[in-house]
Amino acid sequence: MAELTISKRQIHWQNGLKHLLLILLCVFAIFPIYWMVISSFKGQTEIFNNSLLPSSFSADNYAYALEQVDILGMTVNTFFMAISQAVLQLATAIMAAYALTRWKFPGSRVIYTLFALTWLVPIQATMIPNYTTLVNMGFRDSIVGVIIPNMASAFAILSLYPAFKSFPKALIEAGMMDKMSAPGVLFKLILPNIKSSVVSLGILLFINSWNEYFWPAMIVSDQGQATLQIGLRSFMSAELTSWGPLMAAAVLASLPILILYLLLQKQVIQSFVKWGIK
Repeated sequence: MAELTISKRQIHWQNGLKHLLLILLCVFAIFPIYWMVISSFKGQTEIFNNSLLPSSFSADNYAYALEQVDILGMTVNTFFMAISQAVLQLATAIMAAYALTRWKFPGSRVIYTLFALTWLVPIQATMIPNYTTLVNMGFRDSIVGVIIPNMASAFAILSLYPAFKSFPKALIEAGMMDKMSAPGVLFKLILPNIKSSVVSLGILLFINSWNEYFWPAMIVSDQGQATLQIGLRSFMSAELTSWGPLMAAAVLASLPILILYLLLQKQVIQSFVKWGIK
């Protein structure tokens, strides 16, 4: 009995330490967000002190940010860019993964290997050729110019490939025996059964597109076509950085993703868990 009591105490201590560690990790993860929100309500002279709360809450930074930058217009531009890229990348990934797993043709393994290799190519290596091509096509200072090079994603194709590969071939053959066409097999048979994988990948693609900065900053200079990330840069200069308005604009830029997370909390967590493990 004494040994049993000691083992129970050890289990309680271990569980307590695990929960304490999780709490500390949560604090480290949430504190930067808390500091961003609190700093957005501080004055310029108070922004660099170490107080966890401002001496007085002020919305001046938000008023200045909204006056200097078209937050609403940039939010619309960013949402259009992110949803367009996510949908196009998801569509091309579905078709490519389906073709690579459904049909055996000469060079299929080579094509899959090329997809894997292109994923390893850094974006900096393709920026200049893409920029030159799009400028010659007349897509400078256009959201369309941001979207075109990102219509397909090697990451999306490689992520969906295992789901299509593991789908039972017997079900596909049964569908073909029922005189289902190839698109019918894809849209009526396979996709409904791997819906969770597709939705999870779509969420990740949307978030990645929303947070994209380097390529939109390179192709877009017109503020009317700019994204939120480019708008945040306008508060920073070599001489002075307006930290208060910058924090306020960052809070406003984070709201759409926060709303998305609240609406799709379960799917977002599943997507990070699933693709994080992979």
